[in-house]
Amino acid sequence: MGTVGHAASYALYHAAFRPGTIKRLVLIAPTWRGPLPTMMGGQRPWFTRLRGAVDHWAIGPLVYRLNVSRFVMIRMAQDHVYEDPSWLSGDRLAAKLAVTRAPGARYASVRFVTGALDRVESRAAFLDLARGANVPMLVIYGDRTPPRSRAEMEALAGAPGVELKLLPHGKLLIHEEFPDAAVATIRSFLVL
Repeated sequence: MGTVGHAASYALYHAAFRPGTIKRLVLIAPTWRGPLPTMMGGQRPWFTRLRGAVDHWAIGPLVYRLNVSRFVMIRMAQDHVYEDPSWLSGDRLAAKLAVTRAPGARYASVRFVTGALDRVESRAAFLDLARGANVPMLVIYGDRTPPRSRAEMEALAGAPGVELKLLPHGKLLIHEEFPDAAVATIRSFLVL
């Protein structure tokens, strides 16, 4: 089984509490916490108010559109998602923007960003899930991964059966930007 980013804690939870259902696990740039709690060092009361504003029938669509505008999407991609600032352009950018415009997209998006979808509340709980999974795991991440996220990924090294693989390129969506390197690394892990 393989997961990307925030889905890691869900896969680890499944492996830990449903023994035998997963034989090997690949975590690509695993994170356990939404972007705002990561940047702010934890949950904040105003995150709930932000979710309420985005949920609101009148102002919600406007607030959401501002956050997923072409400018903001490109800025986020350049800052912490892709290594090459020009990678997210043309058809790729159009495809990403189309996802943000799907009916109801704002509800899940704001919950992810504010940490309401976080499966665990701390690094310790995330590491407990990794220890409890008790399966061979490969953690792939890129050399340009943002420092806070990278620290969470590297903390997994202490869990039994975890192999860290630092690729020479990439940030949080390394599998999109450098798919050949990601696939080669995964293939060698699965063939063992």
